[in-house]
Amino acid sequence: MNYVGIDIGSTASKVVVRGGAEKGFVLPTGWSSKETSLTIQKKLREDGIDVLSEETKVVATGYGRVAVEFADYVITEITCHARGGRELAGNDCAVIDVGGQDTKVILVQNGMVSDFLMNDKCSAGTGKFLEIMANRLGITLQELFDLAKTGEVLSISSLCTVFAESDVINYIGEGRKREDIAAGVVDSVAAKVAQLCRKKNLPPKVILTGGLSGSSYFTKILSEKVGQTVEPTEYGRYAGALGAAFLAEEKSR
Repeated sequence: MNYVGIDIGSTASKVVVRGGAEKGFVLPTGWSSKETSLTIQKKLREDGIDVLSEETKVVATGYGRVAVEFADYVITEITCHARGGRELAGNDCAVIDVGGQDTKVILVQNGMVSDFLMNDKCSAGTGKFLEIMANRLGITLQELFDLAKTGEVLSISSLCTVFAESDVINYIGEGRKREDIAAGVVDSVAAKVAQLCRKKNLPPKVILTGGLSGSSYFTKILSEKVGQTVEPTEYGRYAGALGAAFLAEEKSR
């Protein structure tokens, strides 16, 4: 049997396969979640995995989960990220997922979701915010982090992307150093995420998932803002898809 977890996010789509085959991959979501799901189906078929076969069970999650017409089960992001976080960090942990569209704080106790919180519909504390600011500075996301490490933090609004972009434009017009603006941007996002985290009593074990999960620099800044260690995770980007794959196996029983 193959158990496939598909996490279609607003920016990137992640796939994890467990069972007979063990693999994972990521690709851009693009403008259409449905087209992305068909691309995933084709890629899996090329790898010898037929999602329509009786020998394959599929769980879809994420922003575009309803577009995965071949999914056997459709499960919320909260449940899947919690299940993936449990595999990555243990039965008692907090999962901070900084996605392209929203940020979630999920508390896992005894392997189950005990509580969660999501930010409001604003990109100010998300990965999309960082992408927009990096584009404004004419650099990649990785270059944004590299520059931020050497810069002095400039005050940038964490309330709204529009206000923040206005701040960045003003700093550019004033001739401020790009590394200082980059440091301000990263600090602004970390402050917004930390604000969400402080609304919950976090357990000792806290991990970061999502597209920023591999950044030791961002987790360092976030840890300072939260007041406790937030650990980067090597496979944190796949947390939702990983949890979905485990749930596919559990539900098939």
